[in-house]
Amino acid sequence: MTLLDPTTDAEILSTFDVMHQLRPKLTRDTYVATIRRLMANERYRLVALLDDGRVCAVAGIRDMEMLYCGRITYVDDLVTDEASRSRGCGQALLDALKARAVAAGHEAIHLDSALWRVDAHRFYEREAMPKTAFHFAMTF
Repeated sequence: MTLLDPTTDAEILSTFDVMHQLRPKLTRDTYVATIRRLMANERYRLVALLDDGRVCAVAGIRDMEMLYCGRITYVDDLVTDEASRSRGCGQALLDALKARAVAAGHEAIHLDSALWRVDAHRFYEREAMPKTAFHFAMTF
């Protein structure tokens, strides 16, 4: 397996099919522009794991600092391709994110996960990421 930091339009687009499994509202036509906007304005970046040259898992991350937890890597998105689940891709990608967080001097990795994503919760807890908070949202 190989780690990729997608930066070219083609590399970014190569992550679409896997990211779309987690974020079905995304469209192929606007995906690259959306990712580029997030990269430019929100310090967002993609990290992909390739298995035989094919994206098997992808994460969208940000470096953040907050008063309550210090410097962290925040994971906006983390998804393993449905066809690659239970083959170690998600764990390998999360391990790579941990190594990068440590190298950057971060104190932790944080992420939010929807309440209904019970399988994802089991994965995160197995990977030493216990539930630590509730996330509240107000939509308009």
